[in-house]
Amino acid sequence: MKRPVRTMTEAAQAYSFSRRAFVLGAGQAGIGLLLAGRMAWLSIAQNEKYQLLSESNRVNTTLIPPRRGWIIDRNGLPIANNRTDFRVDIIPERLENKDAVLARLQQILRLPPEDMERLRLDLKDAKGLKPVQVAERLDWERFAAVSVRLPELPGVQPTRGFARYYPAGAAVAHLTGYVGVPTAEQYKETREPLLVTPGFKLGKDGLEKTLEKRLRGIPGAKRVEVTARGKLVAELATRPDIPGHNTRLTIDAGLQEYVARRLGTNSGSAVVMDCLTGEMLAMVSMPAYNPNSFSDGISHLEWKMLSDDDHIPLMNKVTQGLYPPGSTVKPMNGLALLHAGVPASERVFCSGAMRVGTGVFHCHKRGGHGPVDLKRAIEQSCDIYFYEMIRRMGYDRIAPVARMMGLGQKFDLPLATQRYGTVPDSEWKQRKYKTKWTVADGLNASIGQGYVLANPLQLAVMAARLASGRALQPSLLAADVHRNAPFLSLDQDHFRIVREAMFGVVNGGGTGGAARMYVPGVSLAAKTGTAQVRRITMAERRAGVLKNGQLPFRLRDHALLVCFAPADNPRYAAGIVLEHNGHTVRNLDTPMIGRDIMTYLFDRERALKSLAEVEPTWGGNIETRMAFQEAAYRAVNAPMPATKTDAVIPTDAPAVEAAAAAADREAETRATQTTGNTVAEASIPEGDE
Repeated sequence: MKRPVRTMTEAAQAYSFSRRAFVLGAGQAGIGLLLAGRMAWLSIAQNEKYQLLSESNRVNTTLIPPRRGWIIDRNGLPIANNRTDFRVDIIPERLENKDAVLARLQQILRLPPEDMERLRLDLKDAKGLKPVQVAERLDWERFAAVSVRLPELPGVQPTRGFARYYPAGAAVAHLTGYVGVPTAEQYKETREPLLVTPGFKLGKDGLEKTLEKRLRGIPGAKRVEVTARGKLVAELATRPDIPGHNTRLTIDAGLQEYVARRLGTNSGSAVVMDCLTGEMLAMVSMPAYNPNSFSDGISHLEWKMLSDDDHIPLMNKVTQGLYPPGSTVKPMNGLALLHAGVPASERVFCSGAMRVGTGVFHCHKRGGHGPVDLKRAIEQSCDIYFYEMIRRMGYDRIAPVARMMGLGQKFDLPLATQRYGTVPDSEWKQRKYKTKWTVADGLNASIGQGYVLANPLQLAVMAARLASGRALQPSLLAADVHRNAPFLSLDQDHFRIVREAMFGVVNGGGTGGAARMYVPGVSLAAKTGTAQVRRITMAERRAGVLKNGQLPFRLRDHALLVCFAPADNPRYAAGIVLEHNGHTVRNLDTPMIGRDIMTYLFDRERALKSLAEVEPTWGGNIETRMAFQEAAYRAVNAPMPATKTDAVIPTDAPAVEAAAAAADREAETRATQTTGNTVAEASIPEGDE
């Protein structure tokens, strides 16, 4: 069946065309609207995003490490500052004829083979415009030699920056710590670009570490215009860095350096405090490392030398060292006895020994002191007096006062590590050892032995609180001083009695006569102490106790001193601990060291003159002795790789942990030996050698 032929009229054709044109136009309009909307989205809503991407393609930014804030002393003198650092980097993208350039640099800068090996490895992993360090802390001559030869050294970039510098060197090492290159682990934690910027260093230990956020500052940026392939087009404006904040300490830089020098060849520490405010004027641990060397990156050989040293220069002995305080606690114990109701006039007869059960507890004076009251017991450091009184009263009456005076406390200071020792009592022993407190435990504790342990900072606080009668809190930051400390809840007249006894220790024929000061109108009050690190057997006592000079270094007694001056109106206090000193050399012993430290505070010229007379006999100043020690160590040890990893910091070093663990074991052993065969004091009257 045929369909009829349909005749297309002109009107129908026009209608069909119009309809198709409308559909096509609508489609085109829709696509146009979509394109316009997309363009509007990209140009308006996403404008900032793509502008930044475009800018990043056009401009390459290199961070500029910020200058660290200075650490300054109470008088505004620099303890840690920044000095101009001449360094040379290589921009890998611009490097041409690498081998020739490296050979030329080695010749100009006199780089050792190990540095060249390190540089080649760094360049192998580097790319683009990120600088690779060639050398830093260059002298002007070598820096200038590179600068004038730049046409021959494509890709080499000399830069003037800033490097951390510690004017006092080892004298402030354990106070400030040091700065170093961030580790890979530190970068992985934050992914902060600054941590992989050449030349940037952060705090690794001490105040540099704990005050990092305050000291760091805000980095600047160097901007260069590049092509899509990274080729340099032009250098753009540089954004300057914003330096970190300066931090003022309570420390007196001159005193800090003097104390470090005055400790001489000892392994020891000292803390000096202001008795009015609790401000720490000096905090010294010796021997120490040079923080300037650590900031540059020390060698494996130097790290091994420091780790092997039996004086443990990597340890901050002020806060990490724990010691039996020995007889330095006797004034404090006397204060506790007075508080418990014991009359100052009550006497005890000292025959030189006291039998308790099967044990014999000896006084340091073999023939005894005869009848002694509290004042004479402190002056002559009579052990029997304190044995007998604490046998009667019980050590649980002493422990609360010991804590009140600062022992066993952890102080709020910007220091990374504090070991705060032990003030034992019956409850503590039951909790720790599941055994009862014994009479022997109390007698040992009464002379600062047995379970009692303290660090030098706590001893300085104890001295300052004895001197002031106030609950002084130590401070290091000038902006965080705890002024107007309240009086301790003890009878202030009892403090007077104890202070008079401590005056007699030095000026009344007591055990600290060698500490007598020669500054007109200023007298020193003190208490000496000797702390054993070994047990003296009855057999040795019958045959004659070996003198410290006859013993190896590690078996010698510790020497201690707490003191304050002026005795009649205390202004300054100090705590000094000398490891294994043994009272073997008079001018290196605690009484004369304490005397000279206090002399510096009242008559600086006299103190410096005294030091100048004796320092040469110890082998010279700190730097001279350290240089000699390093040269001697290098002479007998094989060469090692040039630089060491910075992953381990001094206060966390294995050598420090091992020393602390050994000290803990020794303390545990001594504390569990209850026969009383101890010597808590060695008499050191003026004139004795």
